[in-house]
Amino acid sequence: MRYAVLGAGAIGGYYGAKLQKAGFEVHFLLRSDYAHVQRHGLSVHSVDGNFSLPQVHVHRTPATIPVCDVVIVALKTTANHVLGSLLPTWLRQGGLLITLQNGLGVEPQLAQLLPPDRPILGGLCFICSHKAGPGTIHHLDYGAVSLGAYGKGYAPQGITPPMEAVADDCKQAGIAMDLTTDLHQSRWKKLVWNIPFNSLSVILSANTEEMVSVPETRQLAEDLMKEVQQAAASQNVDIADAELQRMISSTMRMKPYLTSMKRDYDHHRPLEIDSIVGYPLSLAHQQGLALPKTTMLMQQLRYLNQRNIEQREQPTNLA
Repeated sequence: MRYAVLGAGAIGGYYGAKLQKAGFEVHFLLRSDYAHVQRHGLSVHSVDGNFSLPQVHVHRTPATIPVCDVVIVALKTTANHVLGSLLPTWLRQGGLLITLQNGLGVEPQLAQLLPPDRPILGGLCFICSHKAGPGTIHHLDYGAVSLGAYGKGYAPQGITPPMEAVADDCKQAGIAMDLTTDLHQSRWKKLVWNIPFNSLSVILSANTEEMVSVPETRQLAEDLMKEVQQAAASQNVDIADAELQRMISSTMRMKPYLTSMKRDYDHHRPLEIDSIVGYPLSLAHQQGLALPKTTMLMQQLRYLNQRNIEQREQPTNLA
């Protein structure tokens, strides 16, 4: 299958490069890194082995991308307002759209932009990676993807043939792939980790090791996890207590990692507050749950995000 990747940052750059390295035709839609990648290609520094792709199919606009079988959306959810102009006359009839974005509610947004014959798959990336510079990805740990089919209202779809086809390609590319029968449950499970640790990394200005090494902040993370567990239950998604403890233990073993939200904050980029915290929290509030610690978390993030953007926009004083 021919692939297109929207965004070649920590996620799209890594998985797209792995697919191309395995021999698949991959087209990358880029903005800021276009000239660099066109000239120098992509470089991946990985715990699984470094590699470079001196030549890649790189595009500045969708108009030059050929018809593709699979389109991978790897943009930040803060950029989703531009997707209507990026998607697709160049996704073939019956072709697949895969979103590798964080949070909850992204698939329904994408469904509104596509004809009904284009299946949508949601991918949850369990990976520690970041963009180290133009066309350069640092992969620190993990790398598996959990893939599920989207149905209206997040109705479970089971394992579908398109999922299996993508999984076969990813296996050839050395990408571990777990196929889930219930995308809704999988998204809520990831939120159990993402809401506490992405948010606290910004508020506390800390990496994962720092957050879990202090008993008080580790307990705060656990308390937030339990609130997310309650929010999931309000949406008829059951997450076992053992899953929360597994995530804490895994984080304690993880190599020190700055979350994607913390890196966005450090670079004065808009934070993915709505998809990761705001929308899931609003669903819980509609069901009458207070979730005081998660609510306070969101309020703090909105303040920090607004102040951070204002500081970016202020002119530099060179006097």
